[in-house]
Amino acid sequence: ESDAGDYTCVCGDKQSTASLAVHALPVFFKEELRNEEVQEGTSVSLHCELTKAAPVQWKIGPRVLKASDKYQMRQSGITAELVITDLEVKDT
Repeated sequence: ESDAGDYTCVCGDKQSTASLAVHALPVFFKEELRNEEVQEGTSVSLHCELTKAAPVQWKIGPRVLKASDKYQMRQSGITAELVITDLEVKDT
């Protein structure tokens, strides 16, 4: 999208200008989250891969998760990861 704009070709005192519009492709999941079964007291890493870099939001049910000692969120390019530590049964 940052390539959009007016481009001009100049030859001497003549010029030709055209506008370029770039339409963003929608983001899709290239690799979706997988179901996990782990033991209480351990940690788990959930990750997904997108078709292009985009911001993500992590939720449990309707509640949006915030980064904390329990929830660590990382994103590198197209890969998003949520690490949940010290798992309890209520984290299911």
